[in-house]
Amino acid sequence: MNTEQKINQLREELRTHNYNYYVLDTPTISDFEFDIKLKELQALEEKHPEFFDANSPTQRVGGAITKNFETVVHEHRMYSLDNSYSKEDLQDWETRIKKLVDGNVQYTCELKYDGASMSLTYENGKLVRAVTRGDGFQGDNVTANVKTIKSVPLQLKGDFPSKFDIRGEIVLPFDGFNKMNEARLANGEEPYRNPRNTASGSLKLQDSSEVAKRPLECLLYNITGKNLGIKTQFESLQKARDWGFKVPEAAKLANSIDEVLEFINYWDVNRHNLPYETDGVVIKVNSFQQQDELGYTAKAPRWAMAYKFKAEQVSTKLNSITYQVGRTGAITPVANLEPVELAGTTVKRASLHNADQIEKLDVRIGDEVYVEKGGEIIPKILGVDVTKRLPNSQPTTYITHCPECGTELIRKEGEAQHYCPNYNGCNPQIIGRIQHYISRKAMDIEGLGGETVALLVNAGLINNYADLYQLTKDQILPLERMAEKSADNLIEGISKSVNIPFERVLFALGIRYVGETVAKKLAKHYKTIDAIALATEEDLVNVDEIGVKIAQSVVDFFNSEVNRNIIERLKGFGVQLKISEEELAGQTTILEGQIIVVSGVFQTVSRNELKKLIEDNGGKVASSISSKTSFIVAGDNMGPSKKEKADKLGISILNESEFLQKLK
Repeated sequence: MNTEQKINQLREELRTHNYNYYVLDTPTISDFEFDIKLKELQALEEKHPEFFDANSPTQRVGGAITKNFETVVHEHRMYSLDNSYSKEDLQDWETRIKKLVDGNVQYTCELKYDGASMSLTYENGKLVRAVTRGDGFQGDNVTANVKTIKSVPLQLKGDFPSKFDIRGEIVLPFDGFNKMNEARLANGEEPYRNPRNTASGSLKLQDSSEVAKRPLECLLYNITGKNLGIKTQFESLQKARDWGFKVPEAAKLANSIDEVLEFINYWDVNRHNLPYETDGVVIKVNSFQQQDELGYTAKAPRWAMAYKFKAEQVSTKLNSITYQVGRTGAITPVANLEPVELAGTTVKRASLHNADQIEKLDVRIGDEVYVEKGGEIIPKILGVDVTKRLPNSQPTTYITHCPECGTELIRKEGEAQHYCPNYNGCNPQIIGRIQHYISRKAMDIEGLGGETVALLVNAGLINNYADLYQLTKDQILPLERMAEKSADNLIEGISKSVNIPFERVLFALGIRYVGETVAKKLAKHYKTIDAIALATEEDLVNVDEIGVKIAQSVVDFFNSEVNRNIIERLKGFGVQLKISEEELAGQTTILEGQIIVVSGVFQTVSRNELKKLIEDNGGKVASSISSKTSFIVAGDNMGPSKKEKADKLGISILNESEFLQKLK
């Protein structure tokens, strides 16, 4: 046997033993024997660097130093999940699903592990990249750190696809977490607060050899890619196990919401026996074809739902109530609490939402209050223990003037929130709007963060987002923590932002109620900022999915002379305030005014590409058939009930090639 064959044999042996130990939990050799083989392989690799392999078992010990984690755009977006808290929520979800898909619906139930979300990319069976969830669109490349996690396979086995992403959670088991804390206490160090935050923090350590010392595990649950040859979620879990991934066995195929609830009720009790933190159950429509039919909202898949186990509650003293001003001028009351342990973290603050909530709960300073940390990141106050109320307690009087600028607050009819109307003179609003403008989903200005925006505003260097484009290096260098390189990056990041497409610029402007989806609708319909500025309320409500509230907000924004001046300045700096010629070139009005339903599996183009073609040619994609449907584009396996409904309503059905011909 030559050296290369010996190296490959040792690698394969170590991969098998590693899989048996860390994935199957059934070791076949002792730790000592494993270490002897690993050292033998290390020695051979050092002596023969020509046989280097980035995915060799020896690479798990770490050693790579990463000072700045590269930002990577996810090839397939990582969505959040909608949350449910009751049987009624799940039944409502099932009702919505059955309106949109034909036939029986099965569900895959899986435990929801509380860790750090991760996307792993494999090409030809080798791990090529590990990226954190980030904002769902892009995250940090932490490949060097993830390679040290023993349950992450570096080389797959079996009939895996040539390229795919697999998503999961990096978790820290309770046993490992407790041992880490015992060691920290023995060294006189502060213990870590909870496994979830410690797992997440581990991934951002600069030295991967330090990550290798931590007993992290990776639990996988979702395969994403093209031409995977897999038809269901439940099948995908078994495939992933076969390829070498650690996929939790606690998964069930359910035929009804009642069976889903059986799974939930069982694990609500038995989760306390698990080695990891869990906070709920994820329910997914099992069929990938049905998932495809259901699609996504702007934020979440329609085919999945997270059921959250009942949140922990504690009681503590309410010390004071302060008021925060958001970028839109909305006032949020905040309860400042006596610090208390809740769900593994120390809670000092909780949201009180608005004046109505304070009045409804009759919350008063000095009260003993019940606090819950549920699906929201910020804990909330559920009620008051009136038996412990102080005799001299006074009802809470909501503030009448802005805590930042002193302007009298307003509250429009039918709205829960109070607002500060000092749009152009209230510092938190100014800072918040600029922070929104530079954020990842908006202008994504590299080198400029929220804290720096606050420094720039407070130093009097900027007062709105157009001012960013006139900043000079000499102006920003004196700022706190601003070095030469940082200043260069900031100026360059601002300069590059003029290339951001119009729909994202429109979102970045921070018009109230105009989120990502609405911004796309308005950009596609009006094509230019000038056309939107001239639109009346009546014009706007005729645009697909634009209601009266949004229309009023858009008109109010452009009625402001200050806003119009800022827009003109942005134009002068070259910011994209109209759809580009390239985008316009691919758009027509062939399907204008037509409502089209897409159903089945397609061969030439994907479902998403079909939907884009419809929208680019002026049509609207609908998810269900009605008397307003213009026609249906049907692929293979179109559901019989949809066909029956189309025939009954006299709606024509085009196949894939007929539709594509229609666009020529």
